[in-house]
Amino acid sequence: MRLYLGIDGGQTGTTALIGDETGRVLGEGHAGPCNHVGASERRAKFFSAVGDSVRNAAQAAGLEPVFTAVCAGFSGGFEDKEALTRELIRAEHYRITHDADIALAGATAGGAGIIVIAGTGSIAYGRNTEGRTARAGGWGYVFGDEGGAFDIARQAIRAVLRAEEGWGPPTLLRDALLQATDSASANELLHRCYTDAWPRERAAQLAKQVDEASIHGDRVAATLLDNAAQELATIASAARRALFQSDEPARVYTIGGTWSSQRLRSRFQLLTELLGETTVHTPQHSPAYGALLEAIRLEQGNHPLKM
Repeated sequence: MRLYLGIDGGQTGTTALIGDETGRVLGEGHAGPCNHVGASERRAKFFSAVGDSVRNAAQAAGLEPVFTAVCAGFSGGFEDKEALTRELIRAEHYRITHDADIALAGATAGGAGIIVIAGTGSIAYGRNTEGRTARAGGWGYVFGDEGGAFDIARQAIRAVLRAEEGWGPPTLLRDALLQATDSASANELLHRCYTDAWPRERAAQLAKQVDEASIHGDRVAATLLDNAAQELATIASAARRALFQSDEPARVYTIGGTWSSQRLRSRFQLLTELLGETTVHTPQHSPAYGALLEAIRLEQGNHPLKM
């Protein structure tokens, strides 16, 4: 039996799927995250996360972990992970890429379209029917990631600081964020987010308080979500213009925790579909399954052009 392996190496965990040439999943395995680690621990953490996920998938399938092709998508950069993947996994063909690539493949089942990822950060990535790809955003928390959960949380904290100092409108976000972070003041809240106890991934979870405040009628929170939706619609539009003609149908897929906000999603869909010939959808499959599809495509010699 020819076996194929798809790996989704993300910020919160690693998933491995083993399948056959038809795309049927034979085994699934999970392990911890494998990115954003220091040089001293990078190799050990990578081998543990990826190795454990593959071994767990192979055990579930009752098969030896030897593959015809493997595709692995990693967040936080992938160039330095190719040699480690080749060392760890036995396969005839390899493709190591970024997380947006496999998320798109899963969302579209290997077809054309655009994926807008809005988790801690944000990025739009697409591929047209000719196999050409384009991206917009994804510049990281310092220079970009507009519309992602960390950006929403950062904007919310700024709004709380302005309100407390008297040069911004009052907002329910003040009490909500102080309670969520066990802070006595906006100044204490601010400084918590500069500590190791509140890294970006944890601070990004404060976006949930923004959504809850908007549901309770807070105009500041509602404006923050509307602005985030606008930012995400802007990068989706940029990717669309780069890949599709204005009168050519395009499907936009959304993935990531930020989309749990109904207000943000509805606003994004309204703005995006105003472009014409554009529709918004939920993904057909997971990023891990997208990686599996790309592994099968890689071995069959029908791989799309790289970005």
